[in-house]
Amino acid sequence: MKKVFALAIIAAMAMPLFAADGAAIYKSKCIACHGADGAKTIPALGVKQLNTQEVKAMGVAGVTVVLTKGRGKMPAFGAKLSGEEINATAKYVLSLK
Repeated sequence: MKKVFALAIIAAMAMPLFAADGAAIYKSKCIACHGADGAKTIPALGVKQLNTQEVKAMGVAGVTVVLTKGRGKMPAFGAKLSGEEINATAKYVLSLK
């Protein structure tokens, strides 16, 4: 019983104190170019809509790569955000209607 309890404590310590908030990260890093609902475009800057079937087809893995490495004029966030933050933001982007 003590071993199970000790393992539970170790597992809990390894978890972050709070989950990354993809919506909050989107609002602080992405909303200026992509808009609140992901529908904004800025052709001169190469900014495309995010709430499209094309983006949804990329899935979490594809959006994570773009957020991490950047694309075109979009900056890379791999050095600015943790993997958990990027993953949460990718999931939020895919939830945009």
